[in-house]
Amino acid sequence: MQRKLILSSPLLEITISRLCQELIENHQDFTDSVIIGLQPRGIFFAKRIQEELLSITGKNIPLGQLDATFYRDDFRRREPLKPNATKVPFLIENKKVILVDDVLATGRMVRAALDAMTAFGRPDKVELCVLVDRIYNRDLPVKPDYVGKKVNTIDTEKVLVEWKEQGHEADRIWLITK
Repeated sequence: MQRKLILSSPLLEITISRLCQELIENHQDFTDSVIIGLQPRGIFFAKRIQEELLSITGKNIPLGQLDATFYRDDFRRREPLKPNATKVPFLIENKKVILVDDVLATGRMVRAALDAMTAFGRPDKVELCVLVDRIYNRDLPVKPDYVGKKVNTIDTEKVLVEWKEQGHEADRIWLITK
């Protein structure tokens, strides 16, 4: 197994800052906007975005965590999965939802998240923000609105995002070849 470093600090912080600037351009004062991070690692990215937006705009945008494991169309075909916590302490009815995940590959988790979000209301709009877009791995026609980095990968490769919040020594994004 080979590991190739794709992105690390300080470029990762610059990437997050750039994504926040794009969000500010499109959401302006963030009235009726919420952020929902996808479990498990999208929540760390979502928290970073919320903190950066707070430091730039002074607005504390509501943040939720969503686990869409059991909404996936393939969860019964995989090894038993351990669900993560869902914490969405607000309704998303008529809100602009910024759905955040660390890596977009097949699109199945995003489709599942859209289904899972219906338990919290019908949003006015949903935008997808991803740190890494594996552009040649899509099973479903899902395209992110905000992308930190596009990566060309093949099926035998995996993108791994390591966050300090998970106990890693630094924030890093790796391309792993089996």
